[in-house]
Amino acid sequence: MGSSRLFAYLQLTRPANVVTALADIWAGFAVAGAWAFIALDLGSDQHEYLLHLAWLSLSTIGLYAGGVAFNDVFDAELDAVERPERPIPSGRVSKASAAWMSFLLLLLGVVSAAQVNMVSAVIALSVALLAVLYDYWGKHQHILGPINMGLCRTGNLLLGITVVPELLQKFWPLGFIPLVFVAAITMISRGEVHGKNKVALYAGLLMYVLVILSIGSMPLLHDTSIWEVLPFLALLSYMVFPPLIKAIRTQDPKLIGKSVKAAVISLIIVNSSIAAAFAGWKIGIIVLLLLPISLWLAKKFAVT
Repeated sequence: MGSSRLFAYLQLTRPANVVTALADIWAGFAVAGAWAFIALDLGSDQHEYLLHLAWLSLSTIGLYAGGVAFNDVFDAELDAVERPERPIPSGRVSKASAAWMSFLLLLLGVVSAAQVNMVSAVIALSVALLAVLYDYWGKHQHILGPINMGLCRTGNLLLGITVVPELLQKFWPLGFIPLVFVAAITMISRGEVHGKNKVALYAGLLMYVLVILSIGSMPLLHDTSIWEVLPFLALLSYMVFPPLIKAIRTQDPKLIGKSVKAAVISLIIVNSSIAAAFAGWKIGIIVLLLLPISLWLAKKFAVT
C-alpha cells in the first residue's frame, strides 16, 4: 500500500479524534481507582492493570476509528456533493474497502475489550452498535441523533470503568457528562456546512456550562480538592467558549466548524478534569498529555 493510499485510509479514521477516545478510557481508569495500582509497585497487580489499560486503549481505538470510518461509508453520496475531497468520493479509497476496514476495526474493539472481562466486551459491543446506528440513522434525527452520539461517548467512559466492573453500578451516572457534552457538539455541528442554527448554538453553550458545573461539583463528593480540578476547568472554558461565542455572533459556517473542532479536541480536557476530580491533579495531567498529541494530529487530519 502506497503512502498516499495509507494516508487516505487514516483520514477515514480521524486520528486526532481517536486520541480523544483514549482519554475516555484513561478517565474511566481514574474513576475506578486503577491508576493507583499502576503507580504503586505491586508486582503482578501492577502488571495486570497495565495490561488491562493496554487492551481497553486498543479497544477504544478500534471502536472510534471504525465508527467514524463507517460514517464516511454511509455519507459517500452526500460527501460527493458537499465534501468531494474526502477519501471515498475522491476515489482514493473504495466504498467497499472502507466498509471492510470499518467492520474489522469495530471487531478489534470488541475482541480487545473481551480480553479484560465480559462486562467490558458487552459495553464495547454496545458502543459499536450505537456508532453504526448513529452513522446510518441517528445523525438524521433532530433530537435522538445528538443523544445517540452522546451515548457512544458515555459507553466509552464506562468502558474504562469496567476494569473494576462492580463499580459500574455506583458510577454509571457519570456517563451523563460525555453524553451532554457530545450531544452539544453534535447539535452545534449541524451548522458547519450551511450555518444559521443560532438556537442550537445557544443550547450547546448552556450544555457546556452544565458540564463544567457538574465536574466542578465532583470534589464535594470525593476526597479531592476543588483546586486540583479548577485549572483543568479553566483550560476547558478557554478552549470551548471563545470560538463558540464567535460562531454565535457571526453564524459563519467556518467559525462553527472551528468551534466544533475545538470542542472535539476538548473532550480530552473534560476527561482530564474528571480524572483530577477522582484521582488528583497528577493523574489529570497524565490524561491531559494526550492533548498535544491530538492537536498535532488535528493539523495533519480533519477532525470533522
